[in-house]
Amino acid sequence: MGATRERILGRIRDAVADGRESDWRAELDQRVEQAPQLIRPKLPDDLFACFSEKLVLGGGTCERLDAVSQVPEAIARFLKTNELAPKLRAAPALQGVVWGDVLHVNFGNTRGDDLVSVTPAFCAVAETGSVVLLSSEESPTSLNFLPDVHIVIVDMKQLVPHYEDVWEKLRVFGEVPRAINFITGPSKTADVEQTLQIGAHGPRNLHVLLVSDLGIDGPCADSA
Repeated sequence: MGATRERILGRIRDAVADGRESDWRAELDQRVEQAPQLIRPKLPDDLFACFSEKLVLGGGTCERLDAVSQVPEAIARFLKTNELAPKLRAAPALQGVVWGDVLHVNFGNTRGDDLVSVTPAFCAVAETGSVVLLSSEESPTSLNFLPDVHIVIVDMKQLVPHYEDVWEKLRVFGEVPRAINFITGPSKTADVEQTLQIGAHGPRNLHVLLVSDLGIDGPCADSA
């Protein structure tokens, strides 16, 4: 009965959509282009300062760098300060970084046995101190949630004022990925007896590196 029902409904859907799909697409595109600009909160001119403040309020930390060549040293310094081993799992999109010999770097997905992960970002949002990550083979979503420490690399050109700017960049980007994660600070909850728990369903630490000129291709390159 189930298969027969689905076959009948499929024929109805095909009949209704016949010759109209292009009209629907055109209408939707027009509605998106003509969408009114909604009121957005006014932010300071210094978006980095705003982002940094909001990120810290959410429990994260950040550092600003001038060039991608400074990334390995900055990560090594962060790990040493937090008494962590110089070992990490990085997204394949970051293989273009010259990592050197200070850090032991493996690339690819994680099954939860890696303490530290490093990923690129699609955007960072000054309004909330959030980073936005897109799922792909080059940046597996498991790296965003399974390790205890998550380090995110962001090109300064990817720092946008408001949430709405992210969706505008995604429309220009074209292909919408299966998962879009907005991450604001370490994972935490106070659902159980109103006691704050860090690392409830994700990393205990979030550290963001904003690089003035990332200079590498992939999901971490500016796409708008």
